[in-house]
Amino acid sequence: MSGSGPRDPLLADCPARLAVELIADKWTVVVLSGLSKGPVRHGELVELIGGISRKVLTQTLRRLQGHGLIRRQAYAEAPPRVEYELTPLGTTLIEPIHVLTEWARANGDAVLDALDAHSEPVPEGPWSP
Repeated sequence: MSGSGPRDPLLADCPARLAVELIADKWTVVVLSGLSKGPVRHGELVELIGGISRKVLTQTLRRLQGHGLIRRQAYAEAPPRVEYELTPLGTTLIEPIHVLTEWARANGDAVLDALDAHSEPVPEGPWSP
């Protein structure tokens, strides 16, 4: 397909697919949102987010740092203090996240209704109440 027109932005080798895969992770959007107001410590993020284990948060933070979206700042204090904050690149994702959040608020009930309408009934069996 040489020169036949614009490429599909979601093909395997396109940057848009990387972005979609990155924000599709269960915790990415939540962590980025938690950092959108400024630097936050690990424990504060755990409390702010709720439902995330310290281990999963650490893995998510490392992945986001590796992608250049957040910065880890360690301070030489006693006791040691570490804060996480968005990089300028990470900050560029906040507006799209807000747009997705608004879409979810406006359409979440319709999506759940569609799921209910298309879900298969649970078969009767000896495990049924």
